[in-house]
Amino acid sequence: MCGIAGFLLREGVAQSRIVSAMCDQIRHRGPDDEGVYTDGPCGIGMRRLSIIDLSTGHQPLSNEDASVWVAFNGEIYNYRELRERLAGHGHRFQTNSDTETLVHLYEQEGADGIASLRGMFAFCIWDARRREILLARDRFGKKPLYYAETPNGLYFASELKCLGVAGAPLEIDEDALRLYFLFGYIPDPYSPYRAVRKLMPGCWLRYSSEGRVETGRYWRLPPFAGRDGAHQDREEVRRRVRETFDEAVRIRMEADVPLGAFLSGGIDSSLVVASMSMQSSAPVRTFSIGFEESGFNELPYARMVAEKYRTQHHEIIVRPDSVDLVTKLTRHFDEPFADASAIPTYIVSDFAAQHVKVALSGDGGDEMFGGYESFFEIEKYRVLDGIPQPIRRMLSAIAERLPYAAYGKNYLRMLGCSSPLERYFELHAYMAYFLRKQMLCPQWMLAGDVAFLKSILPDAFAPSGNDVMAQAMYFEATAQLAGDMLVKVDRASMAASLEVRCPMLDQRLAELAASIPHSWKVRNGSGKTILIEALGNRLPPATLHRRKMGFGVPLARWFRTSLKDFIHDHLESRRFRERGIVRPEFVAYLLEEHMSGRRDNSDHLYTLLALELWYRQEEDRRRAWRVLADRRHQEAAR
Repeated sequence: MCGIAGFLLREGVAQSRIVSAMCDQIRHRGPDDEGVYTDGPCGIGMRRLSIIDLSTGHQPLSNEDASVWVAFNGEIYNYRELRERLAGHGHRFQTNSDTETLVHLYEQEGADGIASLRGMFAFCIWDARRREILLARDRFGKKPLYYAETPNGLYFASELKCLGVAGAPLEIDEDALRLYFLFGYIPDPYSPYRAVRKLMPGCWLRYSSEGRVETGRYWRLPPFAGRDGAHQDREEVRRRVRETFDEAVRIRMEADVPLGAFLSGGIDSSLVVASMSMQSSAPVRTFSIGFEESGFNELPYARMVAEKYRTQHHEIIVRPDSVDLVTKLTRHFDEPFADASAIPTYIVSDFAAQHVKVALSGDGGDEMFGGYESFFEIEKYRVLDGIPQPIRRMLSAIAERLPYAAYGKNYLRMLGCSSPLERYFELHAYMAYFLRKQMLCPQWMLAGDVAFLKSILPDAFAPSGNDVMAQAMYFEATAQLAGDMLVKVDRASMAASLEVRCPMLDQRLAELAASIPHSWKVRNGSGKTILIEALGNRLPPATLHRRKMGFGVPLARWFRTSLKDFIHDHLESRRFRERGIVRPEFVAYLLEEHMSGRRDNSDHLYTLLALELWYRQEEDRRRAWRVLADRRHQEAAR
């Protein structure tokens, strides 16, 4: 695991010190090694966290005649198979690394070769003969890749902070920030800056030194199957789930450094640990964290799994410095991010990093096998689909006039939704329309209806013929997964210099999961039915059918105790009010209501706090970037 950065200029010569400055910003992603390569207008660099081929895996790395160079972040799990195939075509290898496979695959197949890769990755290839750069990102977007196409050339990096020190234009994009209030994050391909975009998962981009741009897609998640499973044999599906899952785990256990697993006590991480233990000759290292509050402590369930498989189990009850953690994570995320589960993700990553350099996780199981409560509620409220449209419109109009005191999930507005998919988004929007209308200034409001979401996120919706459950699962497995879950895991783990691998998001397992009817996943208010049928006998019975807890922190209590002064200082500050984003009197009401204990507003308050912390960090960075730019101008003038 690494971080990459670089640029291709339309005019001028790349300076290695600028590439090094970009790489310095992501030292945490790769503390073991640094490499920089320049060739005329092109400069590429990387920071390396050494996992495979520790002695000869230095990057950037080239082919035999140095006409193709690569800077690579990630892991290619089928690189040995590809290496053998490429050697058969006459390619000669100088290292044992998965990285070198990329340059020879590019020589042989160009951009078409990306579809052969099985892994998680973001990489840049410099083709010296063609004088062009190829950028590529893995199928689900596990690894980040930002780019800025400017009049001067193309800049790219694993993290936004690299682009700032390189001098890329970073004008704030308020349209993208408006999306933050719909999702709690800024969805792909958008970023907080007008000139910067995220390369979409499953896509590539080619840029020439003359400024020509070409983009392509090499993979798209298949649409999720509908409800009917009559054409499939259930026992055969169970067998395929078992075999594909175990293989996905096995290929992610290869490393030349210590390897372990996160063990939360939930079904997904427990199944990963069980499979690792069944395929390992040595005890698996497992890592769990808990909090003093029982509602956030799953350690007893994690311990059951650890004892069953006799893992080398490590667990702690944490009492974190919440102020320090919140501000630290803001620096690492580089953009507003409202998912507070990033806090425990960083804590467990930092804990594991004291013992291992790679950890497997259960991330992706809820998206692929129907584990979210939002899916259960789709089934629950299916009976409302028969309400006539005139009645729906009347109920929606009544809901518009309700006072904030009536706000919960605002069931009247839910009843008034024009379609089941509209209802899904109303019920499970990060910040529902009713609350946003009360809290935001008018110019910051977005409707957030399905038509709007399809217009800005077309790749997050399956064909219109799919039923609402299949549509919701597709949205969760594309937009939500790439924008929230995988961003959280990447930034939090990389802040601790730990590589995290996700077997549940293996390409073959995901394609299999998408083909399984959702009636075999979600049933009677619970999910993952087919997954439990296939693999549940590997786990202690007590872990299988308990209520899902999620991976969170006692944020509501922190806002009334250790973070109380901190959140008041930020959300009631003059700087925050003068941004013109929220109605100050309503924010004051949210704070008062939360502090009194009348209602838990912690999620909404954290959304605002994360945004304000990002703005302040942005102001500090801009001052530093201006100083750096002035210094470069002075040096150039000498």
